[in-house]
Amino acid sequence: MRFKKLLFIVLLISQLLISQLFINHTACYALCINKRLNPMKDTCWDCIYPIKIAGMTIKGGTGGDPHSGGNKMKGGSSTGGSTNTKKSTCKCKYGKFYRYGITFSMWEPNRYIEVVKDPYCLPSQGGKSNKSKLKKGYLHGGIYTGGASQEGTNTFFQVHYFIWPIWKMMETMIDSNCIEFSAGYDLYYMTESDPTWNDDELALKVYPEATLFANMPAQLSCIADSITAQFGYPLWPLFWCMGSWGSTYPMSGHMNEDETIEGAAGAGARMIYKLARMGAICDVAINLCYCISSLIWIKSHYRFTNVKPVKGSSCIPIGRSSMLWGINKNPGLSDGQDSPDNFMFIIFRYRKCCLW
Repeated sequence: MRFKKLLFIVLLISQLLISQLFINHTACYALCINKRLNPMKDTCWDCIYPIKIAGMTIKGGTGGDPHSGGNKMKGGSSTGGSTNTKKSTCKCKYGKFYRYGITFSMWEPNRYIEVVKDPYCLPSQGGKSNKSKLKKGYLHGGIYTGGASQEGTNTFFQVHYFIWPIWKMMETMIDSNCIEFSAGYDLYYMTESDPTWNDDELALKVYPEATLFANMPAQLSCIADSITAQFGYPLWPLFWCMGSWGSTYPMSGHMNEDETIEGAAGAGARMIYKLARMGAICDVAINLCYCISSLIWIKSHYRFTNVKPVKGSSCIPIGRSSMLWGINKNPGLSDGQDSPDNFMFIIFRYRKCCLW
């Protein structure tokens, strides 16, 4: 009996040793196969509408004015600008002088975000080089199922924020003061180098106001935000809510979401809020004359269109359920398609300005 057990152990060990001789111990790389971004074909041009000039709608579009109805913003500004584009004329003060013009508003596609499962994967640039030897599990994203001590499923993504001056790149509308031309094409922010994005506890220490919204009443108020986002725009006073996409806190890449594409959209929206909270971006729809830095975002000034892995045609307000726009937008990998679970969204910012 002992001899049989000893023989079994010897055979098992020898089999394991022999199998190691035939295993190819080459490095494994994350799957990141993508086509480069094409500004003309990949941009949903219908989402720039409606366009209003001098208070009149030149061409209508999906969604309308985000300041209408419950999202109406009152008042003007001490700097001479006003948020009201229903007026036909406007004036802006620069030092001792005023410039007079006509009001103008549109949705401007000059930013985009990549929300990726594979770190350092750049879908808009055609993927990443195979020379980037990443260690197994190093900052990788995906879907994680809760265990005995954790309830539910969550997703984690890395996010890249790009400045994308499409009008400048296409050399169109170059004579308009309402179009941004000072900025160049730039990878503005990568979460792979941000330790707070990968650690919820560290993010709480850096942004302690998260504790104010980690309670049932604050989260229940997001129901109203979610409802309005399905039929129009989210409620901008509820800045800690992202409709059906969850909450802006914790300010990290972990989303309490079991839908991959909806979790990716939520991670992208959370990045916009994070940059606003840092004072790293400004809002071009608060004032007709200047781009105003706002530490609390006005989320109704942003909407997305999904580009990768499958291009969509919906203009998506923050918080709208993926049941209305995300069906078949993350299929399995097949010939000629982009790799799944690595997303790209074009950001349309609502722009209001005084045109002269």
